[in-house]
Amino acid sequence: MKKYTLFLVVFTLCFSCKNAPKESDITTLATIEEKAPQKRAEYAMAIHGGAGTILRKNMTPEKEAAFTAKLNEALDAGESILKSGGTAMDAVVATINVMENSPLFNAGKGAVFTNHGTNELDASFMDGKTLNAGAISGVTNIKNPINAARAVMEKSNHVMLSGEGAEKFAKEQGLEQVNPKYFWTQHRWDALEKAKAKEMQLGYHEQLEFNDWKYGTVGCAALDKDGNLAAGTSTGGMTNKRFNRIGDAPIIGAGCYANNNTCAISSTGHGEYFIRYAVAHDISSRIAYLKEDLETAAGHVVKKTLVDAGGSGGIISVDKYGNVAMPFNTAGMYRGYAKPGDRGVFIYEE
Repeated sequence: MKKYTLFLVVFTLCFSCKNAPKESDITTLATIEEKAPQKRAEYAMAIHGGAGTILRKNMTPEKEAAFTAKLNEALDAGESILKSGGTAMDAVVATINVMENSPLFNAGKGAVFTNHGTNELDASFMDGKTLNAGAISGVTNIKNPINAARAVMEKSNHVMLSGEGAEKFAKEQGLEQVNPKYFWTQHRWDALEKAKAKEMQLGYHEQLEFNDWKYGTVGCAALDKDGNLAAGTSTGGMTNKRFNRIGDAPIIGAGCYANNNTCAISSTGHGEYFIRYAVAHDISSRIAYLKEDLETAAGHVVKKTLVDAGGSGGIISVDKYGNVAMPFNTAGMYRGYAKPGDRGVFIYEE
């Protein structure tokens, strides 16, 4: 009915101006609202392992190969679930677990150290179908924080738990807990020592701005065969952080967001900016209200909004059709995606 109404309005206006439309014009105007809807991909997923000053000149071939292999392993874990008809939620958790269990990434096993020489981990999880979400922050003995975030979503009436309370909840849910020494790695300890030395030279706040290795998070966004979206993010926080600082990773709408009507997103970068500008939710809102496509919406927020504000980092995202966008405004971002018959893993700015 809309196309005929549009035709009559345009025809009447043009005729009254003694400028009758051509048949080709009528056809174009009459069918303007008849665009075929996008075909949804069978499934799709995207992952990241952190963003920052990741330069080829600073990467050894062995290290590059290690990151590439681990990103592919993570994609394998999630894609195998999606291929077999499993849920996006299961795929997100399985994918992130692979990266949390690797010392390569600043999450789980590879978490960075606080100023006190401890590890404080955060994570968030969101179901795009129900808009239910869960998060944990400041935990020290949960082996896979993303599992605890999902448990908060599914097994509690809350969205976020922190510290000892979150750890007690995880224990009651039967989630694996470890001695905090499990998270100790030499390269993260060396990074803390370097940060402390810079702090002595510049002062704490200036050192934080200088600290180019503070970025680090892992995340996954996925679309399953039923058309449901999910997203998750897990991190070890910021090297040399104090005062139980919490970044964007466990904040719904900043470090993680999923909505079946728009997209699923996981963020990585300077968390304070992602929180202030509600980056993940803002991208979803641009799709919902401005009718932008995923690439346009994500690109605007990451490369315009964040850059103008002075924030750095990136996001990975999958929309309801299975389109993938992975924009970042840093030198590099560990990232990858998988769809039926299509896969890519990247580190540097291509």
